[in-house]
Amino acid sequence: MSELSPAPDALRRQARPIGFAGRVLARLILAGLLLVGLALPSVAAAHSPLDVLGGADGIPALLSAVLLGLMWLAYVLGSITRRGGVKPRRREALALHSGMLVAALALFGPFDDWAKTSSAMHMTQHMLLMVVIPPLWVLARPLPQWRAATGDLGKVLWEPLLRATRYPLAAALVHGAMIWVWHAPGPYMVAVENVWWHLLEHACFLLSGWVFWWAVLRGSSLNTGKALMALLLTLMHTGLLGALLTFATAPIYDEARSLADQQLAGLIMWVPGGIAYLAAISWIGYRWLVRHT
Repeated sequence: MSELSPAPDALRRQARPIGFAGRVLARLILAGLLLVGLALPSVAAAHSPLDVLGGADGIPALLSAVLLGLMWLAYVLGSITRRGGVKPRRREALALHSGMLVAALALFGPFDDWAKTSSAMHMTQHMLLMVVIPPLWVLARPLPQWRAATGDLGKVLWEPLLRATRYPLAAALVHGAMIWVWHAPGPYMVAVENVWWHLLEHACFLLSGWVFWWAVLRGSSLNTGKALMALLLTLMHTGLLGALLTFATAPIYDEARSLADQQLAGLIMWVPGGIAYLAAISWIGYRWLVRHT
């Protein structure tokens, strides 16, 4: 054997992560197919035990549950160090699992039903999707675990997203556009009345929010000034939107909805949302001071 050739043990060690990723990915695909297969009869059979999904209208919720479950499972499997995974820090794991639990509550709890009649409850769901879940996922730093679970296949998704996080102001503009578009009267009511548009709305909030929060919380220290500007811009325009809803003299979304309920929705965006952005500004500013003193 040539001296330049790696030893058999070394080859096995090098191949282990790839084999692990392949096995995990296969299990994730099988788990997803199994969940979908178990739920499909609910659409066709009126008396199926899974008819609680609500027939075809329950498919978006099912797809959301499968995707969220696969993300969670991939993180857990990617954390198993003896199988080639990457063990996360305790606080990072806590952030990830907390974010997943809040996501399950926001997406599959009673908020969807409440949103049909209450703008305040709908806004509460939106704030969870924009200022609670994405920051928790960002603070968790789950990419090493997902990379260990999926191998190179996951790069197709996260590499473009990571490149987008290099530009905090652009991320803030895109996220802001999603917020204003989906809170305009037309798109807002379409999302309330159609489950597929509602799914798209949630995806826009989560994806753009994740990129935005990653850009401001995990971005390069060279972009600290831009990150602070991005947070300040978001604080200002979401506060403006909240104020417009709060001080409106007539229902904006639906005449049948209570004006007081709409005003409460505006306050939910204005105050708790503002606190989240101010907290992020304070944390980033504190870190900058620590580095320069």
